[in-house]
Amino acid sequence: MYRNPLIRGFTTNPTLMRKAGIADYEAFARGILAAIPDRPISLEVFSDEFAEMEQQALKIASWGENVYVKIPVTNTRGESSAPLLRCLSTKGVRLNVTALLTLEQVDEVTAAMAICPSGYVSVFAGRIADTGRDPVPVMRRAVEILASNPHLELIWASPRELLNVFQADQVGCHVITATNDILKKLELVDKDLSTYSLDTVKMFRDDAVKAGFEL
Repeated sequence: MYRNPLIRGFTTNPTLMRKAGIADYEAFARGILAAIPDRPISLEVFSDEFAEMEQQALKIASWGENVYVKIPVTNTRGESSAPLLRCLSTKGVRLNVTALLTLEQVDEVTAAMAICPSGYVSVFAGRIADTGRDPVPVMRRAVEILASNPHLELIWASPRELLNVFQADQVGCHVITATNDILKKLELVDKDLSTYSLDTVKMFRDDAVKAGFEL
């Protein structure tokens, strides 16, 4: 992915790392940073206590100039991380605030990161869509909220389909995260739909033959 010129940065979280079988957090993170020294990389704290979150954040930030420390918008008790964001901002930590789903959270986080040297506000548009709500108006408004803070960028997080890339662009979102599955679909952009229909029919036929179905 680093060799793909479309990829401008990287992010991960404890859930993705666990799924990948990572056992040593620091060794894994330092390995990535050694291999990719020139693009922003977001690495997340995992404590649930704000004092310990601060310690973890400062340690993670010390690993490289391209590190952005991911801080969840609240802890598991629903307590806002805004005071911690203000504290880390005064210490010059680059931040990526994650797991936002409401505009109220965007307002609070943006204010808390007013003096952050550089930061991302990560709104999980895909999860908003999972609830049956249209994320586009939310993301459009979030762009407006961040407009007076040029040091902050909005992330369209947890996309579900390639269309989200175009939606994010249309509302002026600065960044969209993308899985390998979504990146693979970029080759389909503007593909002739009649041709795509025929390809689909051929796929069904080929799979039926390979399965040896008979009636």
